[in-house]
Amino acid sequence: MNVSTRKPPPARRKGERRSENPFRKASGKTISSIKTTSHVLASDKAAALALTPVSRETEARLDRYVGLLLEWQAKTNLVAPSTLPNLWTRHISDSLQLMALAPSARNWADLGSGGGFPGVVLACALADISATMVHLVERNAKKAAFLREALRVTGSRGNVHLADIGESVDRIVGSVDCVTARAVAPLHQLIGFVEPLVKLGAKALLLKGQDVEDELTEATKYWNITPHLHPSRTGGQGWIVELDRIERRNQSATADGTRA
Repeated sequence: MNVSTRKPPPARRKGERRSENPFRKASGKTISSIKTTSHVLASDKAAALALTPVSRETEARLDRYVGLLLEWQAKTNLVAPSTLPNLWTRHISDSLQLMALAPSARNWADLGSGGGFPGVVLACALADISATMVHLVERNAKKAAFLREALRVTGSRGNVHLADIGESVDRIVGSVDCVTARAVAPLHQLIGFVEPLVKLGAKALLLKGQDVEDELTEATKYWNITPHLHPSRTGGQGWIVELDRIERRNQSATADGTRA
């Protein structure tokens, strides 16, 4: 008969409470939470890819990107936590829809990339097409580091510029077919940021929310524009503002759309 040599635990003193294993207590909840999150994300992913279908290869790259984003989200706020259950429809599909509005664009510039929407998503979608490049402009060093890692993990072509948006034009080498921005600044300021690239021949695709009409009204105080509005495929009263021509209404206006 084998006799255990392990010492018994010390006797508890009178009145002393039994210590609990917090990991054991929390592990069940954690596992349940992970399963629930995975199920919700899988359902949201199916809905997103129905809206904006992609190839198997692109889907695999996006899966790696989502995995990395969820890992980094715990230490760096890349997206609003409340949007995580709808990550695929709210962010990825919202980004992918731009491809249909500029199908021939090969070189993109994403101003204020943040967590990679739409820049990294576009890079994943363009990875199988030769001679493509996505420039990602981000002023936050931690987010810029994430963007570089996302490009590496997904095997997508892109160039991360750690800079303020106003400095982006001087840092981008080569022509740009399309410039985009999402949740960065009011429209009249965004137009000032994209104006130099649009003057060089780029198309601007700016993702805006339900207040787009008010923002356009304000923007026309500073800019002569002929915007084309596209309703977002993902709903939520989102809009995409397409601009092919931008002229300053007041020559004293500064680059961010305000008067000097």
